[in-house]
Amino acid sequence: MQEPNRPDLGELFSTATRRLIEAERPLLDKRGLTMWQYATLTCLARSPAPTQLQLAAAIRYDKTRLIALLDQLEQEGLVRREPDPSDRRARIVRITPKGRRRYQTAAADIHAMEKELLSSLAPAERQALLTALPKLASRRG
Repeated sequence: MQEPNRPDLGELFSTATRRLIEAERPLLDKRGLTMWQYATLTCLARSPAPTQLQLAAAIRYDKTRLIALLDQLEQEGLVRREPDPSDRRARIVRITPKGRRRYQTAAADIHAMEKELLSSLAPAERQALLTALPKLASRRG
């Protein structure tokens, strides 16, 4: 049963998300990245090279707009695309060493900001939040 004076989770997550985006934007701007470019580099840095279609699904990005995003990253030398050996129609996307360095510096900036943001929470609250969020984020249905 909903407690009458507690905000809905959607409201809380929305407010927290907007706050994070506002804090991340200048950090990413400093590194020459948009949020979607950072999301793409994050995915590529953490997992094996996916096809373009798999990448779009992984970052939950419109597959019809992904080509322009990858074009920008490729022009800057941050990713490269090559034919999938098992399906020449598909392209595999790989992060380059330059892309990995750019991702790592941006991620370090963001993690420092998050550490500061979370510093107002007690250690047990921080741990509970960091344990619960991945579970909620990965839950389907």
